[in-house]
Amino acid sequence: MSHPAPAAPAMPAAGPLVDGRALRQRALMLLLALLVGLDFLENGMFVFAASHIAGGVDAGPREFAQAQAIYAMGTMLTIAAQQWLTRHFGYRRYLAGSLLLFMAGALAAARADSVGALGAARAVQGLGAGALFTSSRILVQMSFAPAQRLSAVRHFMVGAFGASAVAPLLAATMVDRWGWQWVFLAALPVALLALAGVLVLLPRQIGLGSMPVRWAAGPLLWFAAAVGCVQWALSDARYAVFDHPARLLLMVALGALLIGAFVVHQWSHDEPLLRLRELRHPAFVTGLGLYFLYYLLSNFSGYLFPVFAERGLGLPLLTTGWLNGLAGAVGVVVAWIYTRIGGRVARKKPVVIAGALGLALMGWLFASLPPDAPVTALWAGVAIKGLFGVLMVLPVAGVTFRSLGEAQFAHGYQSKNLMRQLAGSFATATGAIMLQDRQFAVASELGARVNAGNPWALQWLDHVQAALAAHGLPSAEAHAGALAELARLLERQALVLACEQLYLGLAVLALVTAAAVALQRQLR
Repeated sequence: MSHPAPAAPAMPAAGPLVDGRALRQRALMLLLALLVGLDFLENGMFVFAASHIAGGVDAGPREFAQAQAIYAMGTMLTIAAQQWLTRHFGYRRYLAGSLLLFMAGALAAARADSVGALGAARAVQGLGAGALFTSSRILVQMSFAPAQRLSAVRHFMVGAFGASAVAPLLAATMVDRWGWQWVFLAALPVALLALAGVLVLLPRQIGLGSMPVRWAAGPLLWFAAAVGCVQWALSDARYAVFDHPARLLLMVALGALLIGAFVVHQWSHDEPLLRLRELRHPAFVTGLGLYFLYYLLSNFSGYLFPVFAERGLGLPLLTTGWLNGLAGAVGVVVAWIYTRIGGRVARKKPVVIAGALGLALMGWLFASLPPDAPVTALWAGVAIKGLFGVLMVLPVAGVTFRSLGEAQFAHGYQSKNLMRQLAGSFATATGAIMLQDRQFAVASELGARVNAGNPWALQWLDHVQAALAAHGLPSAEAHAGALAELARLLERQALVLACEQLYLGLAVLALVTAAAVALQRQLR
């Protein structure tokens, strides 16, 4: 007589196997959150400490913008080649190699003593960093069933927003205590942990293609030339438009021509780097445009705030880091809430508009602050800054990728992150150059007002000179000290006014973004 009795004792043994599999799934979620968090951590620390890093390698805004362009080129090359590389090597070896490149570039950047050395190191680091964000999100789709995917996406978003919250505070601590080099060194332990997780948790076969990759250097070199022309033109535009307008025009035209030819080539190729033909859905195209505006606003604001708070308002570096961390903490909390109620919000467009209007309000609040504003005057604007990212990007993400099927998701995310790098490098470079230009213009205007015929300036100089003389300085040294103090005061005032002008410009751009969102029809 046959019956299932002998199988019954085996049932308890299945419990640990199921628990072990669930534990491995949770560990994989944490690993993917760590990978995207590493990308956001590195980028957030670099943007926050950009002025200190530039000063450490004696780089002007123009040179620093070019170093950023080189980094962006490295990341974009890796993202462009990702489908070929993962099909040939699989995600395990691809990510392991990328993390090793990332760590090598970070070590070299920490040892850089010139802008050229920093640019070379950032190129290597960018080649490694380009794999992190895109791969981690694609692996969420590949590694988890639909029932588990929502939990994996929540881990992913907490990793991204959490790292963004920690990055400025960590960067401020590193720079304040040990120097700008530690902005790069601080990411190494996280990268080592991620490398160990990749080797242990990712299956060897995941991402491997069933057919061999037909390698072709031509499309990749073509893409590199196109992106290089565009990035270099963006980083050099504000200077060359007056000094060498013909050269700039030629660079822009060449970059546009190369990109157009590359798109035509990829559109008709049977095994392209970018599968553009599969990404023609209007909702996806609209989403990419909104993503571009988001990354432009976010990165511009991210570059401007530490300069405004620390150098303009005179806040300590650590205080500036805490303020940025507060914005990130607000973003984490709101993102966590959105993942639980966002599905029940039928109309996403008002949410995105509210985010853009919030950023406009933040810009106006910061543009209205006096030079001696206390730290408490920044709290409201900082909190709004944290809300902006979540309210705009999460609804946009939903509408952008909902239109794509499982087979097109990886290609869509690849294209989106290429655009992210372009927008981020453009925003940071533009912020650095515009700030320098506005500060010079304002300083010239203030200097013209403070002259020998200005009674306020003479009275102020006499007062400071008398105070210095009262401390025992000879008359000549007291006069020189008063002039130096006046110069420092004018420089700081010029920086504050320049930042406030840029914040007004940011507010206008945020209002334009809100109007663009209101007019488009893909986001409901």
